[in-house]
Formats: sequence, C-alpha cells, structure tokens
Amino acid sequence: MPVPRRCLLPFSNLIYQLKLKPNLDLMEHYERHCPRSSAAITASSLPLMATEYIPIRWPSSRDEVWKVNIPHTHLASEKSDQNWMVVSGDKINFPGGGTHFHKGLINILSPWPRYERTGTTMLKFPGNNLNNEGKIRAVLDVGCGVASFGAYLLPLDIIAMSMAPNDVHQNQIQFALERGIPATLGVLGTKRLPYPSRSFELAHCSRCRIDWLQRDGILLLELDRLLRPGGYFVFSSPEAYAQDEENRRIWAELSDLLKRMCWRIASKRDQSVIWIKPLSNNCYLRRTLGTQPPLCDANEDPDAAWNVPLNACITPYSKKVNNGNDSELAPWPRRLTSPPPRLEEVGISPEAFHEDTGIWRLRVTQYWKQMKSAIDKDSLRNIMDMRSNIGGFAASLSDKDVWVMNVVPVSESSKLKIIYDRGLIGSLHDWCESFSTYPRTYDLLHAWRVFSEITARGCGMEDLLLEMDRIIRPLGFVIIRDDPWVISRAERFLAALRWDGWSSAEPKADGLSPPEQSGF
Repeated sequence: MPVPRRCLLPFSNLIYQLKLKPNLDLMEHYERHCPRSSAAITASSLPLMATEYIPIRWPSSRDEVWKVNIPHTHLASEKSDQNWMVVSGDKINFPGGGTHFHKGLINILSPWPRYERTGTTMLKFPGNNLNNEGKIRAVLDVGCGVASFGAYLLPLDIIAMSMAPNDVHQNQIQFALERGIPATLGVLGTKRLPYPSRSFELAHCSRCRIDWLQRDGILLLELDRLLRPGGYFVFSSPEAYAQDEENRRIWAELSDLLKRMCWRIASKRDQSVIWIKPLSNNCYLRRTLGTQPPLCDANEDPDAAWNVPLNACITPYSKKVNNGNDSELAPWPRRLTSPPPRLEEVGISPEAFHEDTGIWRLRVTQYWKQMKSAIDKDSLRNIMDMRSNIGGFAASLSDKDVWVMNVVPVSESSKLKIIYDRGLIGSLHDWCESFSTYPRTYDLLHAWRVFSEITARGCGMEDLLLEMDRIIRPLGFVIIRDDPWVISRAERFLAALRWDGWSSAEPKADGLSPPEQSGF
C-alpha cells in the first residue's frame, strides 16, 4: 500500500534538497520532491497568527493586499524600478507593472490593459478583443511574477494559469493568490507540466528568464505539447528586439528552432513577437528527413503529465485532429456546457455529460442554500475542487465572481482534458501528497469522494485534513461530500482543527455516483 507522504516544495527543506543533488542548470531544485517514508514530514495544524488580517475581498484585492499577510517586501524593493508592487503604509499596492511595462498595464485611454490591447491589434481580432469572440479562453502565463497579466485578462473572459517557481524572487505566487488571481507554483525544469496536451489557446512569456534554446529546445517543445492547434505564443524579451550581438544570435537560433517546429510568426512589433502553432501535421510531414526536433513516438501518450520526464520531440496530432474533426471547440461561454470533442476519449457520452452538468447545478444550489447564512458578501474568491471529475461543480459556479482550481486525481488523469475543453483550468495531483501552494490560499475546498479514494489506497485521512487546514484561508469553508463513515470520522477531528459551524445533510442519490452523505 502507498505510504502517506508530505512532499517538499522548493526550498522547504534545504538539507533534503542538497542530498538529492538536483541539477541546478535544469531548474530541478525548483521542482517538487517527495521524501521516502523514513524521511516523512510530520504535519501539524497551522493556526492563524494574531497579526494576520482577513484578506481584502475581490475585486479590491486585485490592486491591494494587507502587508502583514505577506511580509515579504524585499520583492517590492528588488522590482521597484519595474513597478510590480509598492509598499504603502499597511498595504501592498499592485500598479500592474512588469519587467517590460514599468508604467503599468493599464492604458488610461482604454478600459483594457495596454499590453493586452497591443496583443489584440497585433493579431487583428474582431472588435480588438483578445478573446477573439470566445475562441481564446485558457492562457498559460510562464514566469508570471505577481500575475498582473492574468489579472487584467479576467475582464476579457480569459482565464490564465499563472505559473512561477519559488525561486530567487520568492513568494510571487503567494502574492497572486492573496490578490485572488488564479496561480500555481510550477517550473519548466525536467518534467512535463501537470496538464494534458492541447490545453491552452495561448502561452505567454514576458522576460520569464527561461533559456528556450537549452537541451534542443525541450522547454519550447513542452509549450508545443500544451498549445491547441493554431495556438499562440506571445514572447516579450530583448531577444525579440535588441540589436547587440548576443541577442541577435539568440534570436537567429530561436527563429530557426521554431521554423523547424513549424511555428510561424503571426505578428512582430516593438518588444513583442507572436508565433502561431500549425493547425495540422502537414508541415511536419513536409520536413526534410532527419530534421530536428523529431516527432514523438506514436506510442507516447501526449496527455500523460504526472512525473513524466520531458522529451525533446514534437507532439503530432492524432488522425482525428489532423483531419479537423477534433480541434473545434464551441466559443466561450457556450463551450462550458457543450459536450467537447474529446469526451468520447474518456468514455462519457454527451447524455451523461449533460446529466452530470444538471446534477452539479442542483448540488451547488443546495450548498448555497445551506451556507448562505454563514457567507458574507464577496467572502469567496479562490475555490478548489479537490476531485473535479469533468468540471461540473466549477461550471455551476460560472455566474459567481469566483475562480476554481479543478484538481483531478492522477488515477483519473484523462478527465483533465475535458475540464480544459470546457474553458476551465485545473491540475493533476495525488492527494497522498501535499499540494503545491502556500498556506491560507483558498476560501473554499470542495472534497467529493476524495477521502474514500485515498483511504482505499492506504493513505491517511488525518494527513489530508491537516493539509486542507493548511490551505484554507481564515473564515474559509470546507465541503466534504463522501460516504457516511467518512463524514462521521471527519467530525471527530473538528475540535482539534478548530473548524466551527459544522452541519451535515443527506442528499438524494443520483445515477452517476453511489449513495453518499455531505458535510458542510
């Protein structure tokens, strides 16, 4: 049986990291590492410190947070010339600046950010809207800083998975989550990112400090795996415009690599260039025999993404996608409730998809009725669905001003592609391990049959409760929907966890899951 493990986030245990002897050149020391059972970390409850404040509510939190909640103001000093963040009394303000956009992203002549507007005009989308009439929905922002780019995409009905490691700039993602912006700890290092192929319509790198040429372009090839047919890569960096000898050399080599990958330049202006990925395999098949990088082996699963080593090869499209039968998604927001083309790959019929959507709509209505007396206005922003199935819970929250991190267990990894096809975001995870986030970063955790799943594998229920206690924000909520024995056992730990206001209900059984009981 698997042994419950507490995984080490970057820098969480320097001695253990050094024992692993990670390859610093490959950023391996910024990745997750799980110690052997003999080195397991003992979890403990994480009480709210007396000096901490209840987080500022969205949307005000986009622009300011309490300094005492994230007392890491060295980042403000280090990036003071770039206007990432400014310390002002007992708050930290976020003007929207970035490495390339020191005066902030907002154009005073437009309700939309200058940078996004520039990207729109470069691509000449209808109405100068970056969402391209709902065709661009999910974005991967690599090396996102404090996620201001993702913050200003939200009004355009675009959701970004903003990603950065806990590197020398520490706590960037902690700032992003405190602001209420979708974000996650992550790094392009030695392993695939925990997302299936064809998840994102656009990837973004603004001075993300990544050497895209290393190891035969292996990191660009990971972006290629994650981009949909015709997806865009927005790149803002000196290599795209500087005329010194070194940057011109890098630009020439980068352009050559991307040409061999069959990407073409859609637009180039000032500091930025936008590449577009091919729609089919035709270009790959026209390449001269022996051209590098090669196509991936036909037996390689492009959707396998949990602890899978990177491979320096191009992920070709399946025959169905290449013929244009599997690449078209309904525009947002219609794609949220439309059965996606890849649904048949996970063995779910369109009828079952619609049934699941309706069931979760009723369940979420039930949750809200029972919780409304305890929920303050705008008290929920960051939500995690710990076992999201095909995203029905998140889809039922689309009318609320929240975002959902849809977590799919590794044992059900194929379902994550459906979540991205619906225009939602999420990640693979094994709940026998710690989740890669900072303490107190989510307002609501929804656990549907998570406990019964991990205990069947021999992992500890108590460990997971403590992990949830670590993740939940002050005055946050936990919903456990599981077998009656799980609810009964969880109630035994309430006093120790200092979770107040517990109540339970017994919903009706449905055709997609066995009889169950809920705890709120």
